[in-house]
Amino acid sequence: MRHLKRGRKLGRNASHRHAMFRNMAASLIRTVRIDEDAENAPKVAGRIVTTVAKAKELRPYVEKLITLAKKAKPHEARAEEFATTAERNSSEWKQWRESEKWQQWAQAKAPAVDYRRRAFALLRDQEAVEILFDELADRFEDRQGGYTRIIRTRQRIGDGAELCLLELVDYTSIGAEVEDEVETEEANAE
Repeated sequence: MRHLKRGRKLGRNASHRHAMFRNMAASLIRTVRIDEDAENAPKVAGRIVTTVAKAKELRPYVEKLITLAKKAKPHEARAEEFATTAERNSSEWKQWRESEKWQQWAQAKAPAVDYRRRAFALLRDQEAVEILFDELADRFEDRQGGYTRIIRTRQRIGDGAELCLLELVDYTSIGAEVEDEVETEEANAE
């Protein structure tokens, strides 16, 4: 009996499976920032193509990461109240560092740092963690879960595996708004 043995094995051992999910999650998150000059740049932001079985297993992995990023936001906002704008290692910064404000800042910032470290432990990709906490947490601030969607597309020719798109919800509408803003700014500049 397979009691408490949930999840698909996907023809891999545990360490291979964890590495695969780590790489796929990092790839999905990194597609949010499209670099047009890159050689293998994604055509659509916030979307990867994979098999349905892999996508179903990856979905909770990614959604838990986004939830971690959302939980860190209030702590970072509270820490900003006690932060300083002084340049590092200046005399003003050193005074702040020795003051009560720094202690309060450190107390408020500690949970956010913990959430970042937990996300990094799962992803092992610093750029993906930055995107996750800086962009995706803001984007899904008002959404209570369901950050990804699976769209079935076709069967793969070689083995007949059912392929799908795993994408971040509401990304295309936000991407269209950004494009409209860029076009408006370019028109105003001329």
